[in-house]
Amino acid sequence: MASALRVLGIDPGLTRCGLGVIDVARDRSASLVHVGVVRSDPESPIEQRLATIAAGIRAVLVQHQPHVVAVERVFAQHNRSSVMGTAQASGIALLLAAEHGLPAATHTPSEIKAAVTGYGAADKLQVQTMVARVLRLDALPQPADAADALALALCHAWRRGPSPAVTGNGALTPAQRAWTDAERRARR
Repeated sequence: MASALRVLGIDPGLTRCGLGVIDVARDRSASLVHVGVVRSDPESPIEQRLATIAAGIRAVLVQHQPHVVAVERVFAQHNRSSVMGTAQASGIALLLAAEHGLPAATHTPSEIKAAVTGYGAADKLQVQTMVARVLRLDALPQPADAADALALALCHAWRRGPSPAVTGNGALTPAQRAWTDAERRARR
């Protein structure tokens, strides 16, 4: 895709870290470049688990050369150990973006869901279904961490606003129009 924005979306997690790379054209159409999950052994010491996550992210950065990195923003959960692992993996992702000289952004789960489905409280299946539809995939991206990483990459690319090359709203999907309208209302 010529002059496409290449986005690496990272759904941080200590056990499973979803990674999704997409190219997004000026007309906001998107295509899949890479999707995967980096897994670390829950029985390993924390430093080894974080090193495993870092190695997986680093490999994708080197192989696919994204222009920007988008990471899911950590939010308070009931399970303190889960949120700590997520925060640590998120920190690794943001550090690696900086080390590679890439801009990085964070987005909340509700922002991501709204960008992709038009509904900030969408469930996992709705997100996976829309990601598959937008990226023209034959099957739903699995596991959910991988789908979330792709949704995050889409969210980031689309939040940049419609490209000047887009003439009129007809080139936007309903979810993109809903997101654009919600952003406009939020700025008032």
